[in-house]
Amino acid sequence: MDTIASLFSFITTPVSWVIVQFHKLYGALFGDDTGWAWGLSIVSLVVLIRICLIPLFVKQIKSTRNMQVLQPKMKAIQERYKNDKQRQSEEMMKLYKETGTNPLSSCLPILAQSPFFFALYHVLSSIASGKTIGVIDQSLLDSARQAHIFGAPLAAKFMDSEEKVQALGASLTDVRVVTAIMIVMMSASQFFTQRQLMTKNVDLTVKTPYMQQQKMLMYIFPVIFAVMGINFPVGVLVYWLTTNVWTMGQQMYVINQNPTPGSKAQDQYLGRLLKSVTSHGQVRGRTRRNTVKRIVAKGTDRNDIERKFITGLSKLGLAAQEDGTVAKSDAAVLEAEGGAAAKRQQPKRQSKSKRHTAATHPGTSKGSESGSTGSETKTSLEKRDDTPKPADKPAASGSSRQAKSGQRKGPQRPKHPSKK
Repeated sequence: MDTIASLFSFITTPVSWVIVQFHKLYGALFGDDTGWAWGLSIVSLVVLIRICLIPLFVKQIKSTRNMQVLQPKMKAIQERYKNDKQRQSEEMMKLYKETGTNPLSSCLPILAQSPFFFALYHVLSSIASGKTIGVIDQSLLDSARQAHIFGAPLAAKFMDSEEKVQALGASLTDVRVVTAIMIVMMSASQFFTQRQLMTKNVDLTVKTPYMQQQKMLMYIFPVIFAVMGINFPVGVLVYWLTTNVWTMGQQMYVINQNPTPGSKAQDQYLGRLLKSVTSHGQVRGRTRRNTVKRIVAKGTDRNDIERKFITGLSKLGLAAQEDGTVAKSDAAVLEAEGGAAAKRQQPKRQSKSKRHTAATHPGTSKGSESGSTGSETKTSLEKRDDTPKPADKPAASGSSRQAKSGQRKGPQRPKHPSKK
């Protein structure tokens, strides 16, 4: 780890300078030698780095959206070459190249943070060894070595010996308890972040290698952090725990405000949007209007969740407009009311015996159902045929006579002896 960290020694001076500037601010509030001053300096370093990485995060979001757009094509390739895995992989890579999509874009923020991470590790290792580094002079070095976070020195590690921990002014038990809790929290936050992405913000109707990759990372990353965490100084654990919490919060915001089409998160988002439209009669907020605008622009290419949203608007007598707003629609009202009326007016299905009785004795079934008014109902149901009948057509054969009411045309099946 020290060898890898030394490769990023060119960035240790800027990292140490940022930490020192934040330390001056928090030292005036909490004291120069306190763990709060040094710990919050590291947390502020993380926040500053993540703010600078927001453009990369936006690029990651766009690339992820492109992956979702390619899902139907990827599914077609899977079905076409389901018996040839090599050809399937070749066609997938060709599709990525043609559309300019990078399936590893989800790792961009992590890769961009790596230089800062290893630079911070190099700074804290030098503090633990009692060596000045970057802009941290001897006085700042002594202050950092005295700083403790919940009883654990800033530069102590889980695997440090008892002598080394005592040289930093702490006990081995305190160091191992604090580092173990931080390692568990760091791995758990990483797992929860990846699981949230897989369960809420992925179109589960399409199985692709991209989804398998994300599912694999969900289990691999926490294990990697847990194994490597025992060799991280407390200050680095603070850094990585902070960046995991930031990533989790950032992802929750994106999932709630801009979910992936076809995902569980989109169903929940459009459900909330429909409730808001029901309460206020309009689409409130530019982000929500942009969402409605995209759904309208899709036309017949909408997924089931988006069709459900449009149907919900129709039942309210509203129609989504091209500019993302909603307006009253008489056609939507008539369609909703007509569909409900048609559903209410459907007659009940009669039993087989009632249908047979109605065929052999027209007008008697309803009469039998109405108690005292049976004869009147029967008389009213009798149809009068006052219209002139057309002239009888000449018979084409001997068996072309009109069958009587309740009888079949053509030769009759002989009755069973038991029914005679």
